[in-house]
Amino acid sequence: MSKQLLLSLLLIVQTLALLVYTFYAGTANGWDFSAVAIQNVQALDWNGQFALDFSCYLVLSGLWIMWRGRFSVPSLLMAVIAMILGIVVFAPYVLFLLIKNNGDINATLVGER
Repeated sequence: MSKQLLLSLLLIVQTLALLVYTFYAGTANGWDFSAVAIQNVQALDWNGQFALDFSCYLVLSGLWIMWRGRFSVPSLLMAVIAMILGIVVFAPYVLFLLIKNNGDINATLVGER
């Protein structure tokens, strides 16, 4: 199995798993995730540490999207959406780039540089 196929499958599984998990969590606990995340961070416990760490990853992935897109308006919009929705947007975006670049990981990660 090729590396591109393995990465593509990982991205698909991550997206589907998070969509299902998000649906169940939202249905059971409400849809105001930001309030829960802020409360967790303010509690200064391991849940808060994870929420803060995850937020840092979201910002870093958004910065990468903007950098890769040369800070164009579409890249800024995509970054904001990905920072809000996480892997549900980020994984399909990377999968789209992989397909667009015929599996070339360098072109996928760096773009037209």
